[in-house]
Amino acid sequence: MAAHKQEKQEKQQEQTKDQDVVAMILKDHRTMEDLFRRMRSVEADRAGALAKFSALLIAHGEAEEAEVYGALKRFKDVDNEEVEHGTEEHAEGNEALLALLEVSEVGSEEWDSRLEELVKAVSHHLDEEERTILNGARENVPDERRAELGAAFLQERERHLAADCGSVENVRAVVRG
Repeated sequence: MAAHKQEKQEKQQEQTKDQDVVAMILKDHRTMEDLFRRMRSVEADRAGALAKFSALLIAHGEAEEAEVYGALKRFKDVDNEEVEHGTEEHAEGNEALLALLEVSEVGSEEWDSRLEELVKAVSHHLDEEERTILNGARENVPDERRAELGAAFLQERERHLAADCGSVENVRAVVRG
């Protein structure tokens, strides 16, 4: 009986780990970096990579702001100023994304220049968020709460993805508030 109980606890812990909001956010960050590499590669479908990136960036940022950032502010040792700063950096990344989406010719000099501005804005945010907000969340937010936040984040993210959130019209609406 004790072995069954331990097995059940281990399964629950594994499930909690799968839904950990920190792990989900980090997975999205690595996907964004991969899409940057594809957008820079002349051999890749750069327009396709941009479309995927656009949808992911908007859905990810909107879900973080709606479901994660506010909840993290309630925890001691999660830096509230960094959480607020993360929201500002989302806006900067969204503006850089819109500037790239509005360039008509993929791979043109202007497109490449705007891509580098986007990479710079988003990479800065990913690095800072991982060092400040996510490390604080990993250390100070209980596993069960991180799993709850992960489920809420995923649901909100999927809702945005299903609504074609990466379209230039939607990105314009997000940027203009």
